[in-house]
Amino acid sequence: MSSTSSRRRARLTAGVIAGAALVLVAPLAASAHVHVSPEESAAGTSTRLDFSFSHGCDDSPTTAVTFTIPEGVDGVTPVLDGAWIITRTLGDDGIPTEVTYTAVTPVESGVSASIALDVIFSSSASGTDVAFPVLQQCVIGETDWAEVAADGQTEDDLESPAPVVAVGAVSTDTGHSHSDASDDADATDATDATDAAEHTDHATDDAATETASDADPVARWLSGGALVAALAALGFAIAGWRRRRS
Repeated sequence: MSSTSSRRRARLTAGVIAGAALVLVAPLAASAHVHVSPEESAAGTSTRLDFSFSHGCDDSPTTAVTFTIPEGVDGVTPVLDGAWIITRTLGDDGIPTEVTYTAVTPVESGVSASIALDVIFSSSASGTDVAFPVLQQCVIGETDWAEVAADGQTEDDLESPAPVVAVGAVSTDTGHSHSDASDDADATDATDATDAAEHTDHATDDAATETASDADPVARWLSGGALVAALAALGFAIAGWRRRRS
């Protein structure tokens, strides 16, 4: 009886330990990926993709991370970070085919690290999922995060899944250049309106000056005539006064 109870307790203890191990291992396995953010992007526009990880190769510190640039990418610009040394392999079209980030100091497992790339997806990639294979090299060993889920699979079914970005329709946002054009047009219109107003003011001033100039001779003639008439009247008055005295 005692022996049977002991065996039951032993099996129960083993089951609890196994369950606890699964609870602990499952989150660790899920987090042991190279994650990308955002996971969606429009085609035809630049998107900054942040790739992050917090694990080494079986706890060995990470020394370098190499990205293989996939088809469907029209442009890649690595983002400078003081924690990494960046090297690139360029294709015939000048677009990088590989970008390698070498750690200045090896990144310990359990320390979160991130790497950024500015990426432009081509219109041909619209409506597709684009995977970025990542080779993680460590002090001891390496992990090639390059697996892509087949139909009916999910990322959880893969041991070393590649980070994937879902590419949407081509962006219709004309961006800053459109604003600049509108601003330039507005500025031009404002300048033209100002010039027109100044021209109108000058024309009005000139017209007023010409009118005043034309009016001046008439005024002078009228004034002169009034003075002559006044002098004549004075002369007649004096002559009449003298006649009355004589």
